[in-house]
Amino acid sequence: MGSEIPIASIEPVASSEDWRRGRVVDSPPPTSPPTYERSPGKVTRAWTIQEAIDGTFFVVGALLVLWLGAELVTKGLSSPVYAVGYLIVFWTLLSYIALPRLDEFLAKIYVPDYFIGRTITSLGILGDPLNLAVDGDEASLRRVMEAAGWTRADPVTLRSSWGIIRSAVFRSSYPAAPVSPLMLFGRQEDIAFEREVDGNASQRHHIRFWQVPEGWVLPGGYAVGWLASATYDRKVGLSLFTLQVTHKVDADIDAERDYVVATARYATPSVTLRVIENFSTAFHTRNGGGDLVHGDGNLVILDLTALAPNPAAHSAQPVGTSRLPAPRTLGHKALSRKLAPPALLASGVMSIAKAALSLGDVLTAALGSSARHDTTGGLILISVAAVATILLWALTLRRHPWARTVLMAVCTIDAISEMVTLSRASSTSQLLLGTTSLSVLILIAVSSAQARRWTTPQDTHNRPAYR
Repeated sequence: MGSEIPIASIEPVASSEDWRRGRVVDSPPPTSPPTYERSPGKVTRAWTIQEAIDGTFFVVGALLVLWLGAELVTKGLSSPVYAVGYLIVFWTLLSYIALPRLDEFLAKIYVPDYFIGRTITSLGILGDPLNLAVDGDEASLRRVMEAAGWTRADPVTLRSSWGIIRSAVFRSSYPAAPVSPLMLFGRQEDIAFEREVDGNASQRHHIRFWQVPEGWVLPGGYAVGWLASATYDRKVGLSLFTLQVTHKVDADIDAERDYVVATARYATPSVTLRVIENFSTAFHTRNGGGDLVHGDGNLVILDLTALAPNPAAHSAQPVGTSRLPAPRTLGHKALSRKLAPPALLASGVMSIAKAALSLGDVLTAALGSSARHDTTGGLILISVAAVATILLWALTLRRHPWARTVLMAVCTIDAISEMVTLSRASSTSQLLLGTTSLSVLILIAVSSAQARRWTTPQDTHNRPAYR
């Protein structure tokens, strides 16, 4: 296409040695028989105390899921209508809570904990590849991208999330629609830009930037100021890994990289260009949503260091024009706050649903009908657990780490108690089945790393900055 970068025409700097063959090592061979020295101890990935606690609760939750499944298979459900409805609801919660949590848990084990030229998703699985770098300060980066017609993305809040849904469904314009967070250097992207296509958020160009930690260099000793991932959203669809609704990325990420560079150089001709050829091998892989992507392995570097400084250009409002109205009332301000992780929000909905079902059971017993607990102590325990679950979730939402740990403990005790009651019963109780399932799913959701990062924001990803 017309905006492609003639990368093949960019020649490496001449050198007196054949740098492609590597550095020559001229140390003499050993003069005595070599010996193998084993390391003093087993090398493992470090787990924090809180990660170990969360992992333990997740394993308990997974075992409870298997136990619950066994009870369903052996006893079944009394009504086909209940069976179909329950399976639909349970599958929905499983795809949005349990499957992402399983991906997150497994990713902690197998995803490399060092720089490999890839971002990772909020679940910890491999995300979009890095295909662009920038030299220059943040003010210059914003100025160049704004001049090229790019808009800074809004943060993910309830208002902006509703805005992108409305834009995609009703095909209305939202040029500053939020982008899903990706992680690098142990943190979310520092800044993201996009260009809307066809007047709605279903298709768009977008790019995320991370500032490189001070003193950090790329493999090979190359130094840059920013790393970026540029991809093109071609449509809205279902994630291959979690079955959630998300954007589907175009496979040719080189085309998007070239488009970003071309728009920047067209708008600001003083921007210069370098390239690290064969920075990685050419690849065909999948990103965090399961979309196939491929690239040539070259890392293109936009050099903004020659731009004249303009400190006043971005001293007030950040770059980007949101189509959402500025918050004016207390309710608008609440909707404009940073959106909690989906797992934590879903656990709140499930906590309220569980409390409603449990209190309904208490009311049934109070009216003299049959209930799963006919003792006063049992009914009081149900009521206290229901109220405590909601209160603990609310405190977790307000970023209290201890409340999240206690909430996991309460859900574990409650779920085990209900599973024991369920296994002893001669037939399956729909009410008991519902509350037990919700207890297990709340436990799995709240034990996620997303929820942990929400309550401990200073511990952004529990990973080193690839130093």
